[in-house]
Amino acid sequence: MTAEQFSEIAARIEEQVSRVIIGQRDIIRHTLIAIIAGGHVLLEGLPGLGKTSLVRAFADALDLRFSRIQFTPDLMPADIVGTDILEEQESGKRAFRFQAGPIFANLILADEINRATPKTQSALLEAMQERTVTVLGRTYRVEAPFFVLATQNPIEMEGTYPLPEAQLDRFLFKLNVAFPSTEELTTIIEQTTGEKTGRAQRVADGKTLVAMSAYMRQVPAASQVTRYAAALIAATHPDAPGAPGLVKRYVRFGSSPRGAQALLLGGRVLALLNGRFNVAIEDVRILAPAALRHRLLLNFEGQAEGVRTDDIIQAVIESLKIT
Repeated sequence: MTAEQFSEIAARIEEQVSRVIIGQRDIIRHTLIAIIAGGHVLLEGLPGLGKTSLVRAFADALDLRFSRIQFTPDLMPADIVGTDILEEQESGKRAFRFQAGPIFANLILADEINRATPKTQSALLEAMQERTVTVLGRTYRVEAPFFVLATQNPIEMEGTYPLPEAQLDRFLFKLNVAFPSTEELTTIIEQTTGEKTGRAQRVADGKTLVAMSAYMRQVPAASQVTRYAAALIAATHPDAPGAPGLVKRYVRFGSSPRGAQALLLGGRVLALLNGRFNVAIEDVRILAPAALRHRLLLNFEGQAEGVRTDDIIQAVIESLKIT
């Protein structure tokens, strides 16, 4: 694969998804970056903003095996990963056979993930990190590529279970889906209430996506870019010497090293999408909100005053000098 082929395929994927999802250009671009980087995405937004349609559009454009899991309070881990069932064989003997759950797909839509209990939410952890599933002592590998795109509603808190920090950290990006503008809303109404509704056409497949993911890892990142990413992560911790005032006052815990990995992996993809074969500090700065907003844990004062993690991240970026 060449840089030109990479950019061409990525542009066609964006074009097809944009035929289904009106507006939300940044959301589409960041989701594409995460998928190529091999990461998972947490989509947060009000109901009806197209989060589910976005995931389906990517599944169509990439020709991936798609599975939708509706998370509810009564959902059990076995409903996700599968279980052994006892069945009678042709010989008359009975034996256990593993019945795979919906997690054995390429693209998983975890719809309203915060509606399930922590025990059920944790059923995704091993697959998200290790790409394996363990059931009754036996380990099964999920097929590559494998992505979890989860959605959650930020305003309806009744009957929900907040995701634990360990699981939030598994998501490469957290994206906030905003309400569309009047012009975009008009186009959405016209497109979805007419005689025909559009669907994304197949552009690539799983093998192409794996090749793109392998290719983007060849993009070099200069030492000053890596140091900048490390300094950015360090400055999110309140006990760090260079942490800005907002961090020291409102942050309880800063980002984990996975935040730096997300910045560099996403930066490599963004560089290729912008026609460059090297990661720039600006790539890291652009991706910082998506990569870090779910990795900062606010203290009680920050929660009480309604401080936005995006504002803290912006303060961290402004406090760092580019060398």
